[in-house]
Amino acid sequence: MSPLKEAIFALLMLSFVCTSSAIHCYYCNSANNSACLDVNQYDEEIRSSIIPIVNCDNAIPKTKPITFFCRKIVQTIFHPHRDSEVRVTRGCGWIPHEKECYKDDNSDHLGTTCQCFDNLCNSGESADPTVMTILFFCFSAILYFWRD
Repeated sequence: MSPLKEAIFALLMLSFVCTSSAIHCYYCNSANNSACLDVNQYDEEIRSSIIPIVNCDNAIPKTKPITFFCRKIVQTIFHPHRDSEVRVTRGCGWIPHEKECYKDDNSDHLGTTCQCFDNLCNSGESADPTVMTILFFCFSAILYFWRD
């Protein structure tokens, strides 16, 4: 491999190095912030002013090292004498479930809880493959076909 190709390869590999000390998540409850129902309906500037974002390492008290992640909970709450209500809660999690999303069904509510591990990932319906994974495969293919 020529020195130029080696330098390009090294730069590509370094671009995949990400440092992060904490994860940031949306932190809201639609019971007291209706914008929490669908944070994606707002553009980024408005969203940042009406929906809190927290650094989970600072927001959650801990006595031992914990790896945090983002969580989104959607519940349909059944009330005995009025219509049911949909409630969305977004925040930090610290005890991961074995599944990315799971459902719970109780006499007073139906719920779906999803967990994700990227900054602000608890805004969407479900986790999508990351851009870095797609870029990795593209660059791998380029390097494969561009070898000596």
